[in-house]
Amino acid sequence: MNLAPGIYKHYKGNLYEVIGVAQHSETEEMMAVYKTLYGDFSLWVRPLAMFMETVECEGKAVARFEFIEATG
Repeated sequence: MNLAPGIYKHYKGNLYEVIGVAQHSETEEMMAVYKTLYGDFSLWVRPLAMFMETVECEGKAVARFEFIEATG
């Protein structure tokens, strides 16, 4: 799986900036590394597969995070 750095919109509406992809040191699971573009601009990680999955919202399958624009 490939994840482009940039701005993404969560299906609930908030914006996030993906910094890149990292590998968990114990499990070797690939993780999306991103920060919030609101509040304290904190840094987060989430399993890459979960970041890229679709979820159900109001009866429709939608991307959990939708790519908006590239950065850097």
